[in-house]
Amino acid sequence: MPNTTQSPRLIYIVSAIAAMAGLLFGFDTGIISGALLFIQKDFILSTEMKELIVSSVLFGAMLSSLLSGSLSDRLGRRQVMLIISALFIIGTLIASLAPSVTLILLGRVIIGVAIGIGSYTAPLYIAEVAPKQLRGGLVSLNQLAITIGILASYLIDFAFSDYAASWRWMFAFGLIPAVLLGLGMIFLPESPRWLIKNNLIAKATLTLQRLRNKTDVKHELDEIKNSFNHQKTAFREIFSAWVRPVLFLGAMLGFIQQVTGINTIIYYAPTIFQMAGFHDASSSILATVGIGVVNVLATVFAIFYLDKLGRRPLLLTGIVGMGASLLCLAIVFYFNGQVSFLRWIAMGCTFTFIISFAFSLGAILWLMVSEIFPLEVRGAAMGVAVFSCWFWNFAVSATFLSLLHLLGPTLTFLMYTLMCVVSFLFCYYKVPETSGVTLEKIEANIRAGLALRDIGQPR
Repeated sequence: MPNTTQSPRLIYIVSAIAAMAGLLFGFDTGIISGALLFIQKDFILSTEMKELIVSSVLFGAMLSSLLSGSLSDRLGRRQVMLIISALFIIGTLIASLAPSVTLILLGRVIIGVAIGIGSYTAPLYIAEVAPKQLRGGLVSLNQLAITIGILASYLIDFAFSDYAASWRWMFAFGLIPAVLLGLGMIFLPESPRWLIKNNLIAKATLTLQRLRNKTDVKHELDEIKNSFNHQKTAFREIFSAWVRPVLFLGAMLGFIQQVTGINTIIYYAPTIFQMAGFHDASSSILATVGIGVVNVLATVFAIFYLDKLGRRPLLLTGIVGMGASLLCLAIVFYFNGQVSFLRWIAMGCTFTFIISFAFSLGAILWLMVSEIFPLEVRGAAMGVAVFSCWFWNFAVSATFLSLLHLLGPTLTFLMYTLMCVVSFLFCYYKVPETSGVTLEKIEANIRAGLALRDIGQPR
């Protein structure tokens, strides 16, 4: 591990570089919304093939998420992040140079594999290097990076909307953050919790001293060591009676984040805006850029207030806002075509939905699944939770256009509204407040058999 000078800013630098994986996550999932409009000009695409091109990334992410935990536990968080960078580079080159739809699909599946592993490893790595009082904001840097990546993808989509072979350039810009991630991770330390788990105590001590900018880290070291007193590392341990409740919680959070409709907006925003009345590709993509801007701004708000206001208030408020926005959007499409200004109301509903999602489910899912699992099963359990997220992401994205054709936009968005109601009830009764509590204390509460809603209690 390269030697670096102690600095109180080191923890922010480490978190920002690791969050580049989130930027790639956002860019490579968002770029398809505009690129799809131009791919279909070069290739004859059915509705099912369009859905497949969009969801191929999600298919790769879903498959790799099951392996992410074991890979991260075996190789270390830092080594896996380097592998992710290489996969992003390979997949991006294949997709952007592809002479056929088949190779576009192959490249995007490889990108999806990188996203699936990165969506697990990046927030986990940040959570394990962050001090408890900064953990919420630092882990949410990953979510901020995702939103910046989405915004960047929309801007690139718009910038190249009038160029020949524009979709190739759109894809190719993903090479820049992929290379930066790889270069940055070369200089970062390994997670001190992973080092302790692998009995590399001296190295863990040095790493913690650098990250905390102090020499006395004995208390934190002892806390981490004590969390291994009951260590059982077999995969089946994640299904044991004491872990099952938080495993269920993590899987449900992944389910809720997706079935409330976020990626119907992210992946198909230009399509939705064309349906609402923004008919040409450039204007619908430009309207989509606005989504990226408010997504970033609302995520910045979440970063500043997750540790101040707490996870639960933001989560519940956001879900209410999402449900109200989707209900309004359904009403707009019911009357669409009768009043010309309804397209602007549709845009307002979409923006409100994105804002509500960004400061709630968008930031809190990745933060909470990095907090709620005991250390010795964290890798495997987070893998299950992330798999749930990507499975439902794939299911929603691969069926959205078909649902629109079958049910129409009004009934489709009403269905997502209903899922917001169900999600609110689940989160109100089951989701804990974890702000300001150490990961080891959360684990102790889980072992003590506290109810899910209470596992974030400091005492």
